[in-house]
Amino acid sequence: MSKGHCVEALYSVLAAKGFFPIEEVIEKFSQFGSPFIGHPNNKLPGIEMNSGSLGHGLPVSVGMALASKMDGRSNRVYVVMGDGELAEGSVWEGAMAASMYKLDNLCAVIDRNHLQISGGTENVMAHRDLAAKFTDFGWHVISVADGNDSDDLLSAFEAAKTVKEKPTLIIANTIKGFGSPVMENKASWHHHVPTKEEYDQILADFAQRKESALHE
Repeated sequence: MSKGHCVEALYSVLAAKGFFPIEEVIEKFSQFGSPFIGHPNNKLPGIEMNSGSLGHGLPVSVGMALASKMDGRSNRVYVVMGDGELAEGSVWEGAMAASMYKLDNLCAVIDRNHLQISGGTENVMAHRDLAAKFTDFGWHVISVADGNDSDDLLSAFEAAKTVKEKPTLIIANTIKGFGSPVMENKASWHHHVPTKEEYDQILADFAQRKESALHE
């Protein structure tokens, strides 16, 4: 989880997998002295790497994938990155190394929502055609038009498993704050704490979306 400030999603998955009770996460998240801080914390079970410092995730995952190859293991390595961190040079060093060593056991995901803490990515540090850039760096690229659709993402992950001799990048075109107009496409929600009114409206929007999905 190189995109460290999305750790809430990681905590939810790890809790569902039995690493710790979800009730503990809800009770202690971001409280003083809590291990459930706002970025991945390797003092917790199931988390191997602290993250949040931009640009570290891909190089570390390259090392993990290369070590797996050298040890003859059949596992795959996945890394989730934010598009804002792509301004860091270490990302591109990692991208070159992954291609050089033909790490077909490595799959990177870019959460391409076009927003970062200080505004739109194309205004802060323009990425332009990411698919072309990573292709030029020797990667196989899969673009997912609706990165908020889990079925589309699962299909992309399955396709990535069939690629040989090169790493795979999945560009997930997403909407920041997806599910509630209160948050959608607003850079301020990178670190915004909701008011009681906003919180209630977000829950209502999520409930309405869930109800609509059940009837589709």
